[in-house]
Order: sequence, then C-alpha cells, then structure tokens
Amino acid sequence: MVSILKKKYYNFMISISGSEKRAKIYRKVYGVSIGKNVRFTGKPEWGTEPYLISIGNNVTVTQHVAFITHDGGVGLFRKEYPGINVFGRITIGDNVFIGARTIFLPGVTVGNNVVIAAGSIVTKDVKENSVIAGAPAKKLKSLDEYKQNVLKKAAFITESDYLKRKIEVLKHLEE
Repeated sequence: MVSILKKKYYNFMISISGSEKRAKIYRKVYGVSIGKNVRFTGKPEWGTEPYLISIGNNVTVTQHVAFITHDGGVGLFRKEYPGINVFGRITIGDNVFIGARTIFLPGVTVGNNVVIAAGSIVTKDVKENSVIAGAPAKKLKSLDEYKQNVLKKAAFITESDYLKRKIEVLKHLEE
C-alpha cells in the first residue's frame, strides 16, 4: 500500500503530467490495467477496487468518469450477513471514447469501437460498434428482490488489510 505522502506526490504528478505519464501512475499506484495510447483528459474516480478495472488500447477517458467496482448497497445486510460484498470487474475494449461524468457500475464490459455520451450510467454490457447515452434511473426491483439477487453473487469478506482483501476479492472473482 502506498503511503499518504506518496499518494499526495502521485496526485500532484497526475495534475501536472500528460496522458502517458498519468497512465503509468494509474497502473503503478492504483493497479488499473491500461492498454496503449490511452488518453486521460481529467482525473477519473477509481473507487475502492481499481485493480478490477481493465482499459483497452486507444481509449479516451474524459473528466470525472467513475468506475464503481462494488455494490455498496449490500451494507444494509451486514448485520445479518457479516462481511457481505458484491464485486464486479469493469472491462473497456479498444477504440472507446468515454464522455465526461460517465458512471460504470460493477460487472460491465464495453466492446470495441464504442462512444459513450457524457453523463451516461453504464449498467449493462455494451456491444461493439455502438453509440450509447442516457441514465436509466427507474425502479428495477424491491429491496427484498435486490437482497436475494446480491446473495447469489456475494462475497463475504471481513478482512480490512488492503493486500489481504485484494487477494480475497480476486480469488472470489476467479471462482
């Protein structure tokens, strides 16, 4: 784990660096898998498991893009199910443009040759050769249905040490 002083240094370097240097820092400090010729026009929000994010080649990530790799809502069930967690990888293909303030939810894969409009909330896989836009904010299910769904894919991890937790998360996703 990187110390607070080093993170401040890296954040400063990110703020003054070009895209290639930023990509190197994101790989080293956050563990994000980043391909070649990836351009960052702003600072992304990597969330708590950035090592679950993979970005292909020739991708542009614009301002305030958020990659959410876990379902924080399961915290409602932690008294009943200690350590419950739900994780999902986020995979971005090649030749993708990601508009400002796009949000990726856990477990989505974006195909190759995709344009994602600003402000989009990506909740499902995106097929290649697509242009997508929108925020699908509508009621999907009741809290009880949600609970039943997350229990099917949940990981019960109580470890707080970053490296041990990382190993458990990756192991869970390989099963």
